[in-house]
Amino acid sequence: MTIAAPPFAGKLEPAADPAWAGWYHWSGNDPFEDDVGPFYVRRDDRGVVTGFRPVARNCNAHGSIHGGCMMTFGDFSLFMIASATGEEMSGVTVTFNCEFVGPARAGQLLEARGDVIRAGRSLVFARGLITADGEPAMAFSGTFKRVGPKLGA
Repeated sequence: MTIAAPPFAGKLEPAADPAWAGWYHWSGNDPFEDDVGPFYVRRDDRGVVTGFRPVARNCNAHGSIHGGCMMTFGDFSLFMIASATGEEMSGVTVTFNCEFVGPARAGQLLEARGDVIRAGRSLVFARGLITADGEPAMAFSGTFKRVGPKLGA
């Protein structure tokens, strides 16, 4: 069952691709993520879930999804998980840890779910799991630092 937009919908727009109906795309102007992805997010009865369907350009020489691509999707997911409290956040990743626990291939649906371990005034600690067609592919955890809107200006 799909529920309305995640609480951080101020920076999300409905996915334009009909294959992703009911999902939202981050409109925060991140050209790198858009080039690797695109990545999507929605909220269902279990909470926030991010989604990505990799293609051949996301693969390594062995035909699996490149680890850097998986980590980029994990980093996006970390931000979505950290922001799922409904509070609009701007921030950067301070730490990111991951373990590759299974293969992922082009065409598979990658989904990530996770939870916030602790949210302080400036740091949010979160963890999650990426699955490929429902099978574990990468576990991740990280720290997200809240920053003001002038970062990089």
